[in-house]
Amino acid sequence: MKVKNKLRLGFGFLFVIVLFFGALSIFFVNQIAGSGKVILKDNYESLTFAREMRTVLDNNSLPLNNQAKTIFEQQLVKEEHNITEPGEGEAARAVRAGFMQLINPATTPQARTEIERQIRKRLRDVEEVNMRGIVRKNDQANRSVDKTIILLGLAGTFTFLVLFSFSVNFPSAISNPLNALLRGIRQISQQNYQERIHFEQNDEFAEVANAFNDMAARLKEWENSNLSKIMSEKQRIDTIIEQMQDAIIGVNEQQQVLFINTSAKRMLNLSDDKFDGEDITQIARHNDLLKSIIESESVHKPFRVVVNGKDAFFQLDSTEITVPNISPGLNDTISFARKSAGRVYILRNVTEFKERDEAKTNFIATISHELKTPISAIKMSLKLLHDQRVGGLNKEQEELVNHIGDDAERLLKITYELLDLSQVETGNIQLNFIPAKPEQILNYAVKAVKSEAGQKKVTIEELLPASLPNVHADVEKTAWVMINFLSNALRYSPDKSKIVIKVMPKGQFLEFSVQDFGKGIEAQYQERLFDRYFQVPTDGQNKSGSGLGLAISKEFILAQGGQIGLESEMGSGSRFYFTLPLAKA
Repeated sequence: MKVKNKLRLGFGFLFVIVLFFGALSIFFVNQIAGSGKVILKDNYESLTFAREMRTVLDNNSLPLNNQAKTIFEQQLVKEEHNITEPGEGEAARAVRAGFMQLINPATTPQARTEIERQIRKRLRDVEEVNMRGIVRKNDQANRSVDKTIILLGLAGTFTFLVLFSFSVNFPSAISNPLNALLRGIRQISQQNYQERIHFEQNDEFAEVANAFNDMAARLKEWENSNLSKIMSEKQRIDTIIEQMQDAIIGVNEQQQVLFINTSAKRMLNLSDDKFDGEDITQIARHNDLLKSIIESESVHKPFRVVVNGKDAFFQLDSTEITVPNISPGLNDTISFARKSAGRVYILRNVTEFKERDEAKTNFIATISHELKTPISAIKMSLKLLHDQRVGGLNKEQEELVNHIGDDAERLLKITYELLDLSQVETGNIQLNFIPAKPEQILNYAVKAVKSEAGQKKVTIEELLPASLPNVHADVEKTAWVMINFLSNALRYSPDKSKIVIKVMPKGQFLEFSVQDFGKGIEAQYQERLFDRYFQVPTDGQNKSGSGLGLAISKEFILAQGGQIGLESEMGSGSRFYFTLPLAKA
């Protein structure tokens, strides 16, 4: 039987046992509950009806008035519809007959007294019949409870024994083959390729054992083979590396050259001689480009190299090659570690992509610069439309003009962001470093968003120590970052909430942070939030930006020698922060 079927059968058996015990418990509990309901519903109501009829006779003199007759009639009808015990129906009919004679105008006063006495006697019969019924049903319920306790105890004991036996015996069907496999793997790790595993059952473990035996046989064949296949594979790999268009250099852990393909020799202006086995540092002594390559880690930004009289751009990837380091232990165990086997340097030609990127940057800068003029003209026209001297606007026109103004302002903001982005991508960020006061930066930023905060009735709270040192920063660029943080916080803050600005020393830096109390940012989006053009998906209630603000903010802060980041938790809001170095005294 397959292991999967064994597991299904075992868990199915457990499910049936639990289901049986639960169903049995529910059945007996329902029986007990039903008995209790019958006692309360039937007999107790009959006692109530009889008591109410006797109360009518006790509280009223004969002959009965109309109200007393009505009450007595209602209780008698209820009793007639609630006959549950032997003899109760006969007593109820006798009460009905007596009541009809009692209310008959022709009945004499002496007869009424005798009839009343008979009615009271019959009411006592109704009560006695129902009291006996209550006692009888109570005894039945008690016997049912005792029986249920015994049966549930037996069923629980049986279930416990079955489950205990299952929990003791079933795991061995899984653990014993696993232990056998573990012993075999340990033997193989000690290069004992004669080890074999055999299972009698026909299941997945038997298939694994067959695969293990086949692996051990192949390992033995491999151990006894010569090096011809290995050399053939090496020749194939060398050929592939030689034919690749990217420049590839490989060295071992002793810094000896393993391979340098033709593309690398051409780029480094090396001869076609064989360099295998030579020290790479000795070759780099007479080649500055090679020296810079082996002394650098992976370079994220492309670098320029003149090849055949033309500028070419390359991306360097430097990867350390590690191999397993296997060392036997004292107790026939094996410990795995990794050691360096060398390093591979790959220089990918990204000239075409660099040219496309520069063309894109130039296009963005040009189109953004050209968009500034018409957008500014639109804003001027909107300003004139608001001027009453040009003519009044009705309510609908006023709303349309306001919407156009908002969209124009948003377009202008995106245009300036694109211009800033083009400066970042071309590396032309102009920074004016001065010893700046943190209060000056905050006042500038808060003033810029004060109107927007007032519209949403959001309070901006500033938490600053009594005295703060100056920072070495560009006031305009830093204030731009703070405005971006505050604008985002206002966008995602609920009305009548608050935003907390905090500034505090962090060693040789000063940390600026903006805390909002909105819905927060999901963890899956936080790592990409500072990427260009990335926007967190919204629910449609908040307008999304261009996806450039935080990316440009990151570049501005990094260019000033600081760090930027965020902390966010769903339902608790977000905290964006950046650090700037302190100004030297």
